[in-house]
Amino acid sequence: MVTAVVLAIFFMLAFVGAVSRLIDMHPSLKVLALAFLLLIGFNLLGEGFGYHIPKGYTYFAMAFSLGVEVLNIRLGTRQPASHR
Repeated sequence: MVTAVVLAIFFMLAFVGAVSRLIDMHPSLKVLALAFLLLIGFNLLGEGFGYHIPKGYTYFAMAFSLGVEVLNIRLGTRQPASHR
């Protein structure tokens, strides 16, 4: 367990610069990350109250949202600056 935590810390430290630059270039990813946190929070809250929420629904919603955001980022970079 300790080894996994230490490896995770080194992994995060190795990629913090790249992730920071990505977030600076695309601030809408902050909103998407917040939405993911809220989705996971509501799932945990529902599970705590005894409601079974299939994980597939959560993963599909997250993958679909991320896919839409990736398309928005890719298509948004092709437009001239005057159209933004």
